[in-house]
Amino acid sequence: MQTIVLGKTGLTVTKPAFGALPIQRRDKDEAVRILRRAYEGGIRYFDTANSYTDSEEKLGLALADVRGDIVISTKSMGRDYDTVSAHIQSSLERLKTDYIDLFQFHMVSQWDEVDNGAFQAAEEAKARGWVRHIGVTSHSIRFAQEAVASGRFETLQFPFSYLSSPEEADLVRSCLAADMGFIAMKALAGGLLSNARVVHAFMREQTGVVPIYGVQTMEELEQWLSLAEEDPALDDALQAIIDADRAQLGGQFCRSCGYCMPCPQGIEIRNCARMDMLIRRSPWRPYFTPAWQEKMNKIETCLNCGKCKSRCPYHLDTPKVLRYMLKDYREFYEAHKDEL
Repeated sequence: MQTIVLGKTGLTVTKPAFGALPIQRRDKDEAVRILRRAYEGGIRYFDTANSYTDSEEKLGLALADVRGDIVISTKSMGRDYDTVSAHIQSSLERLKTDYIDLFQFHMVSQWDEVDNGAFQAAEEAKARGWVRHIGVTSHSIRFAQEAVASGRFETLQFPFSYLSSPEEADLVRSCLAADMGFIAMKALAGGLLSNARVVHAFMREQTGVVPIYGVQTMEELEQWLSLAEEDPALDDALQAIIDADRAQLGGQFCRSCGYCMPCPQGIEIRNCARMDMLIRRSPWRPYFTPAWQEKMNKIETCLNCGKCKSRCPYHLDTPKVLRYMLKDYREFYEAHKDEL
């Protein structure tokens, strides 16, 4: 399996890495089986977060006995000294370890989120040996650019896929120039990309970038392990698929980051705002259950308050996008309802 050095951390990590958010949806026995199989298949980098319910606990159960062979990164949404300190202690206990390879401030969009004692807590934990390296995750291109320039973090975790904009590609190059590790979240563009072979081939070409794929089932894991073993290169046929997807999706699509939420009307923006692609790029019938129709119809209650639009780090006109999605969803239903 391909490995890279994660920037100035000096950590050698496997490419790909295991994203441990989805295993919170599996029972403990199945989660342990999946994690153990990932290790046996060659994956040595596992990424989780304090906020992923019992994900850390499952990692500890599955991999404590091979702790010295793996790299673990976790995250905290804490925004003050006491919360970050408590999260680090909690993570150590759940992971059954006495150190965290990479501690990341989670979903940061402005400096006061880490400068209110939070960064001090992480630095003190590092001085004690509880944390070995400090990074940050973000969905804000502006903050990410500032974070790279600041030199305060050793890694950046940011959405990156073959649908990313030129500005986001420049961000990767800036990280590499600064010897800052770049961790690619949402390498499947929030589920819009379904051809794993193409995604793997693209990521294979990205020097110094480690993609994290969220794994929920053994079948998903085996797919990534098989691709890592085969290691297909980016050829003309695969590049043609990338070109077609870029032409269809462009740069203005919902990444499902969730920064726009919560909606005061309870609209599930992060999924409703990309429904046109979900129903065309994956099996569509599950999106026309009564529960999903109710979620989509709730778009009619939009107040046009603009809160979601103001929070979007990708500058989408979210209310306009939602109105389009509802119209398209209903038209798709009318055209396919006899097939349900």
